[in-house]
Amino acid sequence: MSTDEIAARIEPLIPSLRRYAYALVRDGDAADDLVQDCLERAVGRWHLRRPDGDLRAWLFAILRNLHLSGLRQHKRRGPHVALDEMASPPTVDGDQDGRAGLRDVLAGLDALSEEHRTVLLLVGVEDMSYDEAARVIGLPVGTVMSRLSRAREKLRAILETGARAPLRRVK
Repeated sequence: MSTDEIAARIEPLIPSLRRYAYALVRDGDAADDLVQDCLERAVGRWHLRRPDGDLRAWLFAILRNLHLSGLRQHKRRGPHVALDEMASPPTVDGDQDGRAGLRDVLAGLDALSEEHRTVLLLVGVEDMSYDEAARVIGLPVGTVMSRLSRAREKLRAILETGARAPLRRVK
């Protein structure tokens, strides 16, 4: 298969890959980098793809695995903050209520475990079927369904109570 044919098959999936990447990293530049790494890996290893497999699930699995590898690498190396980023003042736009709601949802997603967040994003945001999400994550469909149910339940509880990370009393 030529590079043009590969590009023609992958190109329609890029917006959903970028959406999922942004939901994982919450930074436009980092999401673009993650998608680019994903596409580079997919094109470079196209010969390893199963011809009868679902291309969308394969790409999402690559993206997710790259993200998890990056998290593990970040955990080993520690945070990196550029000097220029530290000097930027916070900004406020006119839609504070909308931003507050979005912030609460994003904080709720952050409060979920990685397994619950992944399932919720794939099924709820990317509109994947349970079968597709199961192929991306590499789990049985029943496990995906139960994780999704628990993830929705936990997110709903977090949003209803406005619960933040619990404070611990130190004596």
